[in-house]
Amino acid sequence: MTNTIDTLTGAGAQTVVRRMGEAAAAFLASLSIDQKHRAVVPFADKEERTNWHYTPILRKGLSLSEMAFPQRQKALQLVNAGLSRTGFVTASTVMGIESALDMLEDWERTHPGRDPQLYFLTVFGSPDEKGLWGWRFEGHHISLNFTIADGKIISPTPMFFGSNPADASLSPAAALRPLAGVEDLARELVRSFDEEALTTATISPAAPPDNVLYNLPEIVEGTFHVPANHPGLNVWKDAHGLDDEHVQALRYSETPRGICRSRMNGDQQELLLALIGEYIHRMPDELAEIEWHHLGESGLDGIHFAWAGGLEKRQGHYYRIQGSRFVCEYDNTQNDANHIHSVWRDPANDFGKDILAHHYAHHH
Repeated sequence: MTNTIDTLTGAGAQTVVRRMGEAAAAFLASLSIDQKHRAVVPFADKEERTNWHYTPILRKGLSLSEMAFPQRQKALQLVNAGLSRTGFVTASTVMGIESALDMLEDWERTHPGRDPQLYFLTVFGSPDEKGLWGWRFEGHHISLNFTIADGKIISPTPMFFGSNPADASLSPAAALRPLAGVEDLARELVRSFDEEALTTATISPAAPPDNVLYNLPEIVEGTFHVPANHPGLNVWKDAHGLDDEHVQALRYSETPRGICRSRMNGDQQELLLALIGEYIHRMPDELAEIEWHHLGESGLDGIHFAWAGGLEKRQGHYYRIQGSRFVCEYDNTQNDANHIHSVWRDPANDFGKDILAHHYAHHH
């Protein structure tokens, strides 16, 4: 959320930490010795703590399928402590839609398959008001990562939500769209641009095959990561008739791409903030309030919005929103543009990187 040491120590953040600690302790107390052995990983295991995914793979931790019902309730109470009410409902919907995806894929995927209980809770270290600990809840299209130090500091990133299908018909008059806000507001914003603004905002006529930062544990300048199951960056580039300038524009850079908020009119600026709010308000209200405060401190006018791909509903598209203390990515390119990935990250402090550096310097 931020790269300064003294900003996540307010009463709101401490309340969230306390709720998480109580929920984590109750969850761990409900487990057998064997279950606890699988659920707990040492906090010092940084490689595993920063090893996050949003694909349907097996993970370290204890899956919901390995828990009795009361244990699952306690696990989900910890998840609930890390999300707002709307964030928890969204996460529950994303998990539930796995069964619909299994049906749409003709039940062909073998284990690990499309399973609403194949979500893993992992506790790093031991919940302690004075120590270092954290937790992760993760499965297909969900990754929640929290880092806590001295009972005061929370790093809630990376925070990932996806959905496949993104748009599932319920009837001729209704559809289930768990991530409609991050799709519709962005398209409304980009469609409101005049020709000059659209040219500035558009960094490529084609969207990348996934979020360019993918699931990398650390944000690195110049990244354009291509998933392992993809034929490769050059194949993708040639298939869409792109040149090296387009690829360079899509690469992550500390220097933001696209159009600056200060160049937007008033309505467009409000649309951009509403879109950012869709990401921030996945967090508990106390953390969302802190995040909005620091966005204002760092300068809302400096936020940039970059777009790639088509403007129509079933055309693959991608956007990146970037400020001095955050970057969020969104892509909807797979399954006929009916498969969303969206993530909120902190370039300086994912997994508490910067804050923990201050912590270790202070204590050692």
